Amino acid sequence: MESVIDIPVVVLDPDLPPPTYARPGDAGADLRARVPCLVRAGGGRAVVPTGLRVEIPEGFAGLVLPRSGLALRHGITLANSPGLIDSGYRDELAVLVINTDPEADFQIQRGDRIAQLVIQRVEHAVFVPVARLSDSVRGVGGFGHTGR
Repeated sequence: MESVIDIPVVVLDPDLPPPTYARPGDAGADLRARVPCLVRAGGGRAVVPTGLRVEIPEGFAGLVLPRSGLALRHGITLANSPGLIDSGYRDELAVLVINTDPEADFQIQRGDRIAQLVIQRVEHAVFVPVARLSDSVRGVGGFGHTGR
């Protein structure tokens, strides 16, 4: 059984829908571009406004994630993936896209689905200074430590 939480949303552009889930059970709700923009090939970036402001309750956060189809077909992903929306943020949501295709520019049209928003429960931690950490199977092995 899925849990449901109400997220107040201000739609700044009445011609665009609020975030919507494409299918039942989807984790991410689609975010759309409020304005068209061109994202240049070879690492071009653009900040794309969504026309939405949200009020995420305390104890939750919004994660803005790339759309797999855009990444596969056009090399479009997010420069800061996942983008984090804290519960206190109230300004317009914007998506920082990057074009990884080495040759083809990508034109974002107004209304295009450009990212997905996942609402996630978060825990606050108390960071307790200690002299030593407990041992683990992994230990201190870092990047690439477990092989290819």
